Amino acid sequence: MKQDNSEEMGFIRLPEILDYIPIGKSTWWKGVKSGRFPKGIKLGVRTTAWRKADIKRLLKDFESSSSLK
Repeated sequence: MKQDNSEEMGFIRLPEILDYIPIGKSTWWKGVKSGRFPKGIKLGVRTTAWRKADIKRLLKDFESSSSLK
């Protein structure tokens, strides 16, 4: 079956990311700064978003690392 890549295109904002990853905003930003989490894209002066593909990859990495424990 052909996979639809349109779901991976686009951007996702922090509140939606935090629905999937149960951490606080400050922990997220520390992870971005340290390189643990992907860097965001500035869409405006006070607007940052992340590529859906980057977040999907991050969630997949979390799944695979937690399944090893």
